[in-house]
Amino acid sequence: MAEPCDLPAVIARQAMASRALSPVELVKSCIARIEAVDPAVNAMIARDFEGALAEAREKEAAIMRGDPLGPLHGLPLAVKDLIDAKGLPTTFGSPLFAANRAAKDEAIVAMLRRAGAIVIGKTNTPEWGAGGNTRNAVHGVTGNPFDPSRSAAGSSGGSAVAVATGMVPLATGSDTGGSLRNPAAFNGIVGYRPSPGLVASDSRNMSWIQLAQLGPMARNVADAGLMASCMMERSATDSISVIAHEGRVEAALFADPPPVELRGMRLAVSADLGFAPTESAIRTVFATKCARLAREVGSIEETHPDCRDADEAFGILRGVMFLGRHRELAERHPDQVGPNIHQQIAEGLRYTAVDVARALSLQTAMYRSWQGFFERFDLLVTPAITISPRAWRELYPAEIDGQPTRTYYQWLALAYAVTLTGHPAIAIPVGRDHAGMPFGIQIVGPRGGDLKVLAAARALETIFAGSEDTARPEPDIEWLKAQPPLAMSEGFRAFD
Repeated sequence: MAEPCDLPAVIARQAMASRALSPVELVKSCIARIEAVDPAVNAMIARDFEGALAEAREKEAAIMRGDPLGPLHGLPLAVKDLIDAKGLPTTFGSPLFAANRAAKDEAIVAMLRRAGAIVIGKTNTPEWGAGGNTRNAVHGVTGNPFDPSRSAAGSSGGSAVAVATGMVPLATGSDTGGSLRNPAAFNGIVGYRPSPGLVASDSRNMSWIQLAQLGPMARNVADAGLMASCMMERSATDSISVIAHEGRVEAALFADPPPVELRGMRLAVSADLGFAPTESAIRTVFATKCARLAREVGSIEETHPDCRDADEAFGILRGVMFLGRHRELAERHPDQVGPNIHQQIAEGLRYTAVDVARALSLQTAMYRSWQGFFERFDLLVTPAITISPRAWRELYPAEIDGQPTRTYYQWLALAYAVTLTGHPAIAIPVGRDHAGMPFGIQIVGPRGGDLKVLAAARALETIFAGSEDTARPEPDIEWLKAQPPLAMSEGFRAFD
């Protein structure tokens, strides 16, 4: 019999509203799962069990009184350690902020609390979110729940693992080069990157550069949509939020998007978008998933939009972002900053104003090209990640199929091409790969086509769930409970 912590968010919310499940019972179940499983994977780096239980008792009392209930009433939530949650640490995975505590909620956390969510703790992330492997010198590494010796990806690796293992039904994530989508794929869950402007952020230091976006992580598309529907309040502190939301945004539709007719859809599929260094084994697995996909849609064509300048444009704009936020810290405290930050700062310093102008022009040209592409196709589908999960001791893949990678983030190319154009994307699990690890596909829609992406993802999720080969894989919780603490591993907090 499933534990309450294993219930999907939508089902748990319905059960609480009908008084078949108590918020206290649900929170206690999540606490028990965290205590039993987290030592093996190290996903939850800060906890507020006492506060969560006190809030759960208040939520239960509201149900018993017959009070109006928010969409997330009583649902436990984990918050990524780049995002402030009042009273809890926000360390950014940096030794320089190891003692930092948040004085207030970031906008997204405040929204989710108003919707009824209960913050139960914070989840691990690479230092300042820099990297696709969740490791830092403060909290150590987060292991993959299907094999804790392997990477959970990143930078929302802690959130992905917490959701995958039933520690929480919902968690926040953020995404620049795929930090929602990559860990979702590595851990067998759903990660949704919304169109820029839908989810406000008040923590960007360069708010006009919209590479980084906040989004939900959940075990299925319906849960991700429910969470997303509670994250769309307008905020004047985000420079694009008010502009993007001048028209009426029907946030409630994200919890239950209008259905789409898959049989009438035109899909483009690509294993590498014409430029991403993708493992041959991943290409093969993707082809088998596409064969199943082809039976469900109107038409499918192997093609891709123009991505020829994605590496150059993303590298420069990412470098600008890191210079703006981290250069002074890295220069003042070089011994307390990790290798990914140092590499990114060094790369950023090589660029000139001419380079930045070129990157912005390339990004604009790429954006316009993609708009033409989506006049021909409803959706674009790719693998969600270029490799199968590797050992976490490898800070980043130095090579793929024998070919060296140019930067620590090049292996995330399938994700950051989409980032550059600002299109909505979601990663959903579709079984396992050749190595028995979770495998996910990335579904990309037209600019602003978030509801179409969510509706198509939900329909495909239902179809894929009907086969053992493509259903969402689940970690073996009893096996994880018996594993030694990850903190005992050599190199747990090191980078070499």
